[in-house]
Amino acid sequence: MPIQKILVVDDSPTERYFLTDILIKNGFSVSTAENGEEALLKVKADKPQLILMDVVMPGQNGFQITRAISRDPETQEVPIIICTSKGQETDRIWGLRQGARDYIVKPVDPQELLSKIAALG
Repeated sequence: MPIQKILVVDDSPTERYFLTDILIKNGFSVSTAENGEEALLKVKADKPQLILMDVVMPGQNGFQITRAISRDPETQEVPIIICTSKGQETDRIWGLRQGARDYIVKPVDPQELLSKIAALG
């Protein structure tokens, strides 16, 4: 089933707006969370089909939240794409080890994002 509902998790209002704008223009339904704790609540309440996860956030970081979501039987089926400014190969490997399905380095290229979403759908 193609992905329709996406949760965007980022503490930056600019990034949330940028990603939401790309996704809505391409027919996705989007909800947002400003931090990891809010993301954990929204994953269970909204049941998104995909999560775009920032890493550097106040409170728990995106790696910790990704690990929590991917290890919870209730949410582990939801794919996560980490969307971060952390561009080191070690960060990418660590993110994938935490349970992310893919990894994009900011600034996000809209076509790259859409093709990665299509690959998961």
